[in-house]
Amino acid sequence: MSLDPDSSPPATSRDWLFQSPPLTHSAHHHRHSSTRSFSTNNLRRTRRTFVSDPKPSSFQTSPSLSVSAPMRDSRSFGGLRRRIEFDRGRSSGRYGGERDSGREVEVSSDSGGNTEEYGGVLGEKVAYGKKFDGFGGGRLKVRWQLGCLIAIFFTLSSLLHKNFSLHNQVIDLQDHISKLNVRLRACNLSDPVDIINSIPHDSVYLPNKSLKISALIVSLTILSLPFLFFKYFHHVLKSRRSPNNTAEEVSLNKQIAYRVDVFLSVHPYAKPMSLLVATLLLICLGGLALFGVTEDSLTDCLWLSWTYVADSGNHTNSEGIGPRLVSVSISFGGMLIFAMMLGLVSDAISEKLDSLRKGRSEVVEQNHTLILWWSDKLGSLLNQLSIANENWGGGIVVVMAERDKEEMELDIAKMEFDFRGTSVICRSGSPLILADLKKVSVSKARAIIVLADDGNADQSDARALRTVLSLTGVKEGLRGHIVVELSDLDNEVLVKLVGGDLVETVVAHDVIGRLMIQCARQPGLAQIWADILGFENCEFYIKRWPQLDGMQFEDVLISFPDAIPCGVKVASYGGKIILNPDESYVLQEGDEILVIAEDDDTYSPSTFPTVKEAPFIDITRPARKPQKILLCGWRRDIDDMIAVLDAFLAPGSELWMFNEVLENEREKKLIDGGLDITRLVNISIVNREGNAVIRRHLESLPLESFDSILILADESVEDSAMQADSRSLATLLLIRDIQAKRLPFREARVSQGHRGSSSPGSWIGDMQQASYKSVIISEILDPRTKNLLSMSKISDYVLSNELVSMALAMVAEDRQINDVLEELFAEEGNEMHIRQADLYIREGEELSFYEVLLRARQRREIVIGYRLANAEKAVINPPAKNEQRRWSVKDVFVVIAEKE
Repeated sequence: MSLDPDSSPPATSRDWLFQSPPLTHSAHHHRHSSTRSFSTNNLRRTRRTFVSDPKPSSFQTSPSLSVSAPMRDSRSFGGLRRRIEFDRGRSSGRYGGERDSGREVEVSSDSGGNTEEYGGVLGEKVAYGKKFDGFGGGRLKVRWQLGCLIAIFFTLSSLLHKNFSLHNQVIDLQDHISKLNVRLRACNLSDPVDIINSIPHDSVYLPNKSLKISALIVSLTILSLPFLFFKYFHHVLKSRRSPNNTAEEVSLNKQIAYRVDVFLSVHPYAKPMSLLVATLLLICLGGLALFGVTEDSLTDCLWLSWTYVADSGNHTNSEGIGPRLVSVSISFGGMLIFAMMLGLVSDAISEKLDSLRKGRSEVVEQNHTLILWWSDKLGSLLNQLSIANENWGGGIVVVMAERDKEEMELDIAKMEFDFRGTSVICRSGSPLILADLKKVSVSKARAIIVLADDGNADQSDARALRTVLSLTGVKEGLRGHIVVELSDLDNEVLVKLVGGDLVETVVAHDVIGRLMIQCARQPGLAQIWADILGFENCEFYIKRWPQLDGMQFEDVLISFPDAIPCGVKVASYGGKIILNPDESYVLQEGDEILVIAEDDDTYSPSTFPTVKEAPFIDITRPARKPQKILLCGWRRDIDDMIAVLDAFLAPGSELWMFNEVLENEREKKLIDGGLDITRLVNISIVNREGNAVIRRHLESLPLESFDSILILADESVEDSAMQADSRSLATLLLIRDIQAKRLPFREARVSQGHRGSSSPGSWIGDMQQASYKSVIISEILDPRTKNLLSMSKISDYVLSNELVSMALAMVAEDRQINDVLEELFAEEGNEMHIRQADLYIREGEELSFYEVLLRARQRREIVIGYRLANAEKAVINPPAKNEQRRWSVKDVFVVIAEKE
C-alpha cells in the first residue's frame, strides 16, 4: 500500500497511529523518511481522539519498520486500542492556538516508556476538559431551568387557549341550534310580525370570543412578565460573573430592595403614588381577567373589579370556576392594598400628631415676638410682654429652644401671672439651624430676643454670637430687630460687629452691677427702677408731636398733663436722644419727645396750665463724703463694679472685699478682667478672706461701720437661682443679727436685765433698727424670694433676673430705649437721683407739681416723681400735676440729673 503525501485519508473512519519516539539519530532519520506527512486540512475536518491503553503491552515499533507493517498488523491490535475523545473547545487560545475540530489518536500498548510521556500530556488535557465540562454544565443547568419555566408557561397558555376555544365552540353550537329552532318555529307560524318579535334579543349580541381570550392572555402575560424579567436579569448577572472574582457580589434581591427603599425615602409622595399605581394596575388586570372568563362587557368588568378591590365580600356572587378564581384573586389583592393604605394613613396621622406634639410644625404668624433659647428669665420676660400687649388685646409670643415642646408648655403653665390675652407658642428646635428658624417665621417677627445661658459666661456669649450669625444668614431678611442678652461686657463689641444695625445688646451683669451701686449710694432707687423698667406702671416712650415744633423745652415740660418729658430725639443729629436738654432748646421739625407715661396711648399735649413762677432756692448741697462699702461675694464683672465705684464715690473711700477667693489670686483675676488697681483714684481696696455664710468669719468684720453692704450672687452658685438666693438670704440674716447685737441700745437693754424676747416681732424689730444705720443691697435671682425681703423690711434688694427681663422687654418693644438705659447706667451723663425736698421747697409751702418741676429746672434737673415721708413707695408721673399740695422737707423727689 503506497503512501502518497498528497492523498487524503478518510476523515471519519481512519485511525492515526502515533509511533514511539526514536532513541537514536539514525532511527529518527529513518522514521522521518518512512512516516507519512499529515495534512492540516484533514486534521481540521476530523474530530480529535486521543487513545491510551492503561494496560501494559509488548508491542514495540522498530526504527526500521516500514509504515506498511503496522498497517498490515493493525487488525491484530484492534482489540488493544482505546479511543478517547477530547473536545478542545471553540477557543483557540485555550489549547495552544489550534482550531482543530478533532483528531483520532491510536496508542499502541507496546510503546513502553513512551506511553508515560504521552499519558502525562493526555492526563492534563483530560483534566482540563473535565473542568471545562463542569463550567458548561452550570450554564446548561440555568438554561434548562429557564427553558422549563418558559415551556410550562406556554403549555398552560395553550391548554387555557384550547379550553376556552372548546368552550366557545360549544357556545357557538348552542347559539346555532337556538337559531335553527327559532327558524323552525317561524315556519309553522302565519304572522310574519310575530316571527320577528319571537326572536330573542339576546341572540343578537354575540360576544367576540377571540377578544376575550386575548384579554385573558394579556392579563396572564402581564402578571408573568415581572417574574420572567427577574429570572432573566438574575441569569444575566450570574453569567457575567468572572470565575477569578472572589469578592462578594450583591444579589439582585438586595439591589432591588435597596432601590425601592431609596425611592420611597427620597420622594415624599412615593408611598401614596405607588399605592395608587398598584390599585389601578390591580383593577385593570382584574377587569381584563374577568372580561376573559365572563360574558360581560369590558366596562362592566372593570367596575366589577373595583368592587372586588373595595369590598372583598362582593365575589360571593360569582359563578363558575374561572370567574370565582379571578374574583378571589382580585379580592386578595384588594385586601392587601387596603391593608397597606390603612397602614399608610395611620402612619401619616401618627406622624402629624407626633409633629404637633413635638413642636415641629411651622408657625404661620407675623408681627410676633420671637424668643430664642430658654433661661430662668423667661417667666419675667413673658409677664412683661403680656403687660405690654394688653392694650392691643394680647399678642403672639413664640418661644423656640432645644427642649421638648410639652415640657416647655408645662413650665409656662406653672407660671403664676395672667397672660392678659397673649398667646405663647412653643416650638422645639435649634436657633442655630436656618431650617428651624424658618419654621418659626423669623423673617416676619417684629422683635427677636436671644436669651443668655445660665452657665458659663463665655460659652453663653459664644452661643449668642452664633445665633446672631444664623439670624443674619436668613435669606428672606429680618423685618424686626434683634435684642441679645450678653453675660460679659467684653463680648459686646464682637456681637455688634457681627449683627450690625440689627442688634441691640443688654449686658445683664453690667446692668445689675451698676444698678446695685446706684442703690447702695441712694437707698430706695431699686424700687423706682423696677417701676420704670416694668410695663405695669410708667415707662419710657418716644413719639413725635408736630404741634410742639418751635417750642422751648421748658414749655414742653408742662405741656403733658399725663406724662413727664425728659428728653428729645434730635432729627438733625441723626436721631440721637438727648436726656435732660437745656430749657432753651427749641424743637425742630422731625424732633421726637421722650416721655415717662403709663402707656403709649394715654398721653397727649394740651394747652398750657397756669403756673406761677417759683423763686429759686439757693441751697448749697453738702460735699460728698468718703464712704466705706463692703462687697460680699465674687462676680465675674466685679472689676467693672470697682471701676464704677471709683467714679461715683468721693476721694478717700474704702472698698472692703470679703469672699472665698484667695487674696493672692484676686489681683490676678482683676488684672485679667481689665482693671488696673494702681489707677484707682477715689477708693482703696481692703481684702478679707472668708465664707459669708459662716458667722465667725462675718464677726471678724466691722459690720456696724459700713455705710453700704452689697451681697452679691456668688459666682460659684449663680447657676442655681434657689441656691444663690439661699446663700444671699443667709448672709443677710447673719449680718443683720450681728449688727443688731452691736447697737448701743442693745447693750443698754442687756445691762438693765432686759433680754431680747425670742418672739419674731422683737427679733425683726432689732434688725429693722439696725437697718437704719447701714444700707444692705441683696442681689436676688428668683422672684419668689423677694416676698421674704419685702415683708421683713430689713434690706433693700435688686431682683436681677426680673430687672434684666424688664430691660429686654422694653428694648424689644422699642429699640430706641436702649440708648436711654445705656446712658442712665453709664459712668458719665445723666442718671437717676433721689433728692431731699429742701432743695426745692420750704417747710409747709404749698406748690403744685408743675411748680416743683420748674424749680428743679433751675438746677438743670427733671423731677419725674416723689416719695412722701410716711409712704413706702415712690410715685412716678403723678396725676393732677396742677393741684396745690403741702410738702414736707422730709419728702424726697426722684430726678434725672447729670452725674456728680
